[in-house]
Amino acid sequence: MQDRPKLTARQQQIFDLVRNAIESTGAPPTRAEIAAELGFKSANAAEEHLQALARKGMLELVGGTSRGIRLKSDALSAVNRARQFSLPIPNLAQLTLPLIGRVAAGAPILAQEHVEQTYSVEPGLFAKKPDYLLKVKGMSMKDIGILDGDLLAVQSAKEARNGQIVVARVGDEVTVKRFRRGPEGIELLPENPDFEPIRIAPGGEDFSIEGLAVGLIRGQGFN
Repeated sequence: MQDRPKLTARQQQIFDLVRNAIESTGAPPTRAEIAAELGFKSANAAEEHLQALARKGMLELVGGTSRGIRLKSDALSAVNRARQFSLPIPNLAQLTLPLIGRVAAGAPILAQEHVEQTYSVEPGLFAKKPDYLLKVKGMSMKDIGILDGDLLAVQSAKEARNGQIVVARVGDEVTVKRFRRGPEGIELLPENPDFEPIRIAPGGEDFSIEGLAVGLIRGQGFN
C-alpha cells in the first residue's frame, strides 16, 4: 500500500471533519455544512478542497447528491496504520463479519439462516466496530451515497439519536433510514425525494431498532 498523500492543513481539517461526521451520525456532511463549520464564504470553497482530496485519493465524490462523499478504504487504512503499529501481524486485527441477506419476518436479524457468507475486513475501515454487514436493497438512501448492492456495516443497538442512520424493523420489513424521534412519534427518513418517510405513531406499528450504520463497503468489491 502506498504512503498516505501529503495534505495541506486545510485539507486535513476537512478530511477530519468528514470522518468525524460519519463517525457521529453515520453520514458525511454537505458542502454547506463544511463551509459553515470552517467559516468559508460559500459552499464552492468546500467543493474545491473536496476535489483536491479526491485527486489525492483520500475520498470519492458521488455526483448528484448533497452528501455524496465517501472516504476511500485505502485512505482510512493509512490513517489507522498508526493505531495498529503495535500489532506484529496486522492480519491478526481483522474482523470476521457475517453478511445478512433477506431477513425472515419476525426472526432475529442475526439468525443463522439469514447469513449468506462471511467476510474478513480491516477494523480500521469503520468508525466503530461493526457486528455484521447488511446488503442494501433499493435506492432510498442514495443522496448520502448508500446505493443498492452496497454492504452496510452495522453495530447492533436498540437505541438511536436523532440524525443517525439506523437499521430498523417495521412490521415484517427491515429498512435502512435516518432516525428522528419527535413529539408525534418516530420518523424514518429516506435520503431520496422519490421516497416517503415512514412514520410510526406512539404505540402504533411494531417497530424496533436493530443497529446503527458505522461504515459502508461498495458491494462489488467483495464478489
